[in-house]
Amino acid sequence: MNWFQTIIIAVVEGLTEFLPVSSTGHMILAQGFLGVKSDEFVKAFTVIIQFGAIVSVLVLYWKRFLQSWDFYRKLLSAFIPAAVIGLLASDWIDSLLENVWVVSVMLILGGIFMLYVDKWFTYSEQDEPEITDAKAFKIGLVQCIAMIPGVSRSMATIVGGMAQKLSRKTAAEFSFFLAATTMAAASGYKLLKLLLEDASRQLLVDNVGVLIVGNIVAFVVAMAAIKFFIGFLTKYGFKAFGYYRITAGALILILLYCGFHLEVI
Repeated sequence: MNWFQTIIIAVVEGLTEFLPVSSTGHMILAQGFLGVKSDEFVKAFTVIIQFGAIVSVLVLYWKRFLQSWDFYRKLLSAFIPAAVIGLLASDWIDSLLENVWVVSVMLILGGIFMLYVDKWFTYSEQDEPEITDAKAFKIGLVQCIAMIPGVSRSMATIVGGMAQKLSRKTAAEFSFFLAATTMAAASGYKLLKLLLEDASRQLLVDNVGVLIVGNIVAFVVAMAAIKFFIGFLTKYGFKAFGYYRITAGALILILLYCGFHLEVI
């Protein structure tokens, strides 16, 4: 993987991680167009640069992370379902991650769903209830749907929040906090496994410059994407993202039909 490919993949990660468009689907497209093969380092790279995206949430919302222990209790309540189901269904999830057809179909189905979600769940900040532990747990349950690649963790958690009568803005912000928590746990676990293997650890050491650049790019781009997304979602809703998802999913299907070899990173 050269420097150009490194920067493009990091940009894609930063742009799509917190938007309801499926970062997995876009990684597949980026990988296909750039001609990047999914080897051991590429897989490690896409996991490690998630830390850059996580830090962007911490920087943008640092005051929220210092407000009270109640905030962390609610995040824990929302995180528990993903932690339990993720451990129990890890083999099944890994098998789905290898299926590009699943990603493309879920992109399209999720896009169709998003064309109508604004009609089903529309609440203002003035009318919304407090996020209780029970509501947070329910949002966490909905997040588990995103274990199917192509669904989008952001879409699942935001819709889960809106189903609990939260406004778009509040649901999106809670989605960011929960995503940072879930990604930190999942990425940290994968990174630890890599560091415990001599060959993988040496691979990371040999490419530390690429990893640093990837994280910096993902951090900067994710910050811009989050700021854009909050404003756009509050004003316009989900429909534009729905059409975009359908287009991306259809593009993957066309590439597969035309014989392009696409792999999940």
